[in-house]
Amino acid sequence: MARATSREDVRKCKKTSGGYMEINSILSGIEENVSKVMIGKREVTRRLLASLAAGGHVLLEDVPGTGKTVLARALAKSMGCQFERVQFTPDLLPSDVTGLSFFNQEKGAFTFKEGPVFTNILLADEINRATPRTQSSLLECMAEGQVTVDGETRVLSAPFFVMATQNPVETIGCFPLPEAQLDRFIMKIHMGSLSAPEERQMIDQFINAEPLAEIGAVCSAEDIKKLQETCRQVYVHDDLRDYIVALVQATRQNKAGVSPRGTLALLRASQGYALVCGRDYVVPEDIKEVAHDVLCHRLLGEFEDAQKSSIVTGILNSIELPTEDWKAKR
Repeated sequence: MARATSREDVRKCKKTSGGYMEINSILSGIEENVSKVMIGKREVTRRLLASLAAGGHVLLEDVPGTGKTVLARALAKSMGCQFERVQFTPDLLPSDVTGLSFFNQEKGAFTFKEGPVFTNILLADEINRATPRTQSSLLECMAEGQVTVDGETRVLSAPFFVMATQNPVETIGCFPLPEAQLDRFIMKIHMGSLSAPEERQMIDQFINAEPLAEIGAVCSAEDIKKLQETCRQVYVHDDLRDYIVALVQATRQNKAGVSPRGTLALLRASQGYALVCGRDYVVPEDIKEVAHDVLCHRLLGEFEDAQKSSIVTGILNSIELPTEDWKAKR
């Protein structure tokens, strides 16, 4: 027999519903703000927001001029958070990113000067133009939210979100990101090209104005922290948890195995995408929607991007989707 609904149950349900409505309002506000600058990139923006909600970091890849940096800056300007941009070049040093200790003659002691990673939103522009040694300076802060310099560990402020852009690896003067670095990104997102109507709309919108300079913040750092806390409460049915495991296990049968970090990334990205879609529970389509962005760049071996995409597509087609009522029982 079903348990009678108490006043406490009703109170909790209203509180939860109100919380999700507030989060949806934040996400919608950011999405609308970014759309004033980015034409025809709604789905890319939604994936970016899903990654932000999941507490992960994003790698934006495409040829130069497709709007990677503009998208990152538009998202940063939409949030009232501290923002830093680092242009990665071959002569950039790790200390230029993390900071360094120097001898302060006035104080007669060493003083630590914080690098640009001590921020809320970090744009690592053209990350694959820096040497692997400098690229690796982001490993600790992306994975653990902290920086260790001269044996002292300093915790970064929350939220901490890295948006890195990179040109395709065939581009001259680029250093491919190592697998350990790629694994730190919850999603690798391709910008894609514009259709003819979208390109014409871009011309009309930019011909007499600079939309990026005109947009302002629509939320605060506290809102983003609340967003990330809420994302972890998005319900994932047991059958969908098994489905995520089955997808990751299948990648290992191809000797291209995704790491356990990739398993958690697929889980978090699915929760984030569900939240962006206005739901407090994950459905199978959420998992399928983000699977390529989460899994492809984690596949090991000498595969081209098209081959990786084909592998993931084959896995998605080979594993049967479970059917169930995906909402949490309240």
